[in-house]
Amino acid sequence: MTFNGFTNQDFDALTVPGLEPRMESIIAQIRPKLETLGSTISPYLSALCGEEMYPHVARHARRKVNPPKDTWIAWATSKRGYKALPHFEVGMFSTHLFIIFAIIYESPNKAVFSNYLQKHASKAVKEIPGEFYWSMDHMAPEGKLHQDLNSASLKAMAEKLKTVKKAEIMCGLRLDRDDPLLSDGVKLVETIESTFAALLPLYKAAF
Repeated sequence: MTFNGFTNQDFDALTVPGLEPRMESIIAQIRPKLETLGSTISPYLSALCGEEMYPHVARHARRKVNPPKDTWIAWATSKRGYKALPHFEVGMFSTHLFIIFAIIYESPNKAVFSNYLQKHASKAVKEIPGEFYWSMDHMAPEGKLHQDLNSASLKAMAEKLKTVKKAEIMCGLRLDRDDPLLSDGVKLVETIESTFAALLPLYKAAF
């Protein structure tokens, strides 16, 4: 299948009331596109990282009551899963699409990346695109623009990542749901690939 981008109907699927109806909408409306995106991006990402990167579409299997506010596809070096590993993601809340590098709370690599960020905060401030954003909670749509941060801000995030058990960290690009780029599959794939290339130094620093 060809990846044709996302529509307002896809984002609206994340506002359907109730767990089962929303999951039905996600499965019918969004998941096929994420699966197509996974197979589209995997060869590029594998070449970029120098090792096989496997796609994993969010299943939301642990949810019993509350409907998911977002959904995503992740790429990591393991066929079995991605949560314990530094990884790349493309996903969506009802308001925007995100294209990120992430280390979530289950990963033992948090300390490795924390040490890197503390040591190279000044370098990261200069080299990461200003329009990228940082977040320390994958469940929340909010974040802080990189251009609004300084080396002290990054060091503080690094310290929290190391010392708080549930802490996690993400960096990448957000695109508003009304951005016309999202409906152009070819241009969106190009943007995802270029974003992952810009995030590669962070990914490599997590090992």
